[in-house]
Amino acid sequence: MIRVLLADDQSLVRAGFRALLDAQPDIEVAGEASDGAEALRMVRELRPDVVLMDIRMPVLDGLAATRGITGDAGLPDVKVVMLTTFELDEYVFEAIRSGASGFLVKDTEPEELLRAVRAVVEGDALLSPGVTRRLIAEFAARSKEPAAEGALAGLTEREREVMALVGIGLSNEEIARRLVVSPLTAKTHVSRTMVKLGARDRAQLVVLAYESGLVRPGWLG
Repeated sequence: MIRVLLADDQSLVRAGFRALLDAQPDIEVAGEASDGAEALRMVRELRPDVVLMDIRMPVLDGLAATRGITGDAGLPDVKVVMLTTFELDEYVFEAIRSGASGFLVKDTEPEELLRAVRAVVEGDALLSPGVTRRLIAEFAARSKEPAAEGALAGLTEREREVMALVGIGLSNEEIARRLVVSPLTAKTHVSRTMVKLGARDRAQLVVLAYESGLVRPGWLG
């Protein structure tokens, strides 16, 4: 059973999400929070699998609450999906850097929301290829001089290659075609790379790919 915490200051939004999620045989709503501080307390108490976190909330905003979750060594398996009104929300970029596994617009289709919750539990970042590439373009525009590649010293050449492809926004299927391997093999390489680098998910690999200099602005073509 996938346990979800809803964090949004609008009760109608929470009610709509709860009705949809609780109707699924494999998902249950573990709790609801109306601000970021309450969300952080409830995450530590309930240990949900996924938090659907609004970006803009009173007391403590969603970004600060997300940093509190992802920075807590006792909550390594809690995934955060940010909720935003607009797909190109100015805070989406910072949300990914804060450790969120992805983001959803609030008016997303019900099936997409359900797919998203299940995907992040499996360790996939909730970023469609189009959104991923826009996010990467934003990261490229903001990135500073890359740090030394020392952090990647433990990776094999193939893992570096796979990480670079993740960094330019390719899916596992696209990586598999590029490297002429099976999608399962591509996914295994991605997973091993995340483990070695201590990345929570695919979204953080994108950030690390740029910060290490493995991928550089202008590679999107």
